[in-house]
Amino acid sequence: MKILLLGEFSHLHATLAQGLRELGHEVCVAASDNGWKRYRYDISLNRPTNSLRDGVRCLCRVLRHLPDFRGFDVVQLISPYFLRLRSERTLPVYRYLKRHNGKVFLGAFGTDYYYIRACMEGDTFRYSDFKTGDTYRDTPFNRATLADWYRGGAARATRTIAESCDGIIACLWEYYVSYLPFFPEKTTFIPLPIDHRGITTRVRDIPEVMNLFIGIQTARSVLKGTDRMLPVLHEIHRRYPDRCRITCVEDVPYLRYEQLMDDADVQLDQLYSYTPSMNALLALAKGITVVGGGEPEPYALLHEPELRPVVNVVPDEQDIYNKVENLVTHPERIPELSRQGIAYIARHHDCIDVARQYVEAWNAARTPSNFHAHRDKFPCASR
Repeated sequence: MKILLLGEFSHLHATLAQGLRELGHEVCVAASDNGWKRYRYDISLNRPTNSLRDGVRCLCRVLRHLPDFRGFDVVQLISPYFLRLRSERTLPVYRYLKRHNGKVFLGAFGTDYYYIRACMEGDTFRYSDFKTGDTYRDTPFNRATLADWYRGGAARATRTIAESCDGIIACLWEYYVSYLPFFPEKTTFIPLPIDHRGITTRVRDIPEVMNLFIGIQTARSVLKGTDRMLPVLHEIHRRYPDRCRITCVEDVPYLRYEQLMDDADVQLDQLYSYTPSMNALLALAKGITVVGGGEPEPYALLHEPELRPVVNVVPDEQDIYNKVENLVTHPERIPELSRQGIAYIARHHDCIDVARQYVEAWNAARTPSNFHAHRDKFPCASR
């Protein structure tokens, strides 16, 4: 198949493309490197800043590449925000993709209207980025996100794309249950892809001094919960200075982030998540113990009966403290958790196995009757 993957979050499309190419498919990844993250792609749709000038340049770059985005069997959007432009302004590009390609799929891979609706309405989640129980998290980031993604133009764009696309693929349990009530016939859950064969993997020994690793994205610290996790780490280090040390990295490129993680024993990630995401899965693949999102629901969705590699925490500083302190004072737990993490990735997240699941999901969707696009010469080289 000819496959176009548009947009990027946390190296998801780049890793999926690797698995698809291993299976013999032709894949083009068109994306922005998201500034300092420096993701890999085949066609650059970069927008270095949010300035109007860079926005105009990004739009011109997208328009220049539109002829390259024709004749694919499958197009997958990373989210309704698949270009570094306001979501509602990308709808003409979405309609162009629908006219000139086979099937177009929406990725439920991040915060969007349906996820926020599940957070804000009803009792789908016990806690989330936006609410814990009935208490709303009133932060500037949440106010801005709700204004656009729950009530504004991004919300309208999400509904338009979700209603008209050929299928919706969710990568986390929480995104899956957000879309399922509205689109039960075309919502599919597929785990995140990890290239564990290309990762330096080792079962951790019992550490004499435990290296506690935390990665911070400055603009998303409140969303990820690292603003609450880091002070807890400092308090634990203050109490147990001879038993642990803290490695804190901030706003580094993805490949550098991966390298810096190598010496960690424990990684803290995603306080409000139920499911381990890409950074946590990368850590597990390396044999690093993860403290973060690991609720029972995702294990049940994967039909995983035994492996529990993630030390699950809820959005409560005392719970975080208790779970990390237990690891620091009982370092003999680390080797078994490390083994479980490596086995978990191989069992559920191998990028080639995940790519096969994507191909099955894409093939299962009905082929649109209006697909008459000319099969142009493949526009970008496979890597």
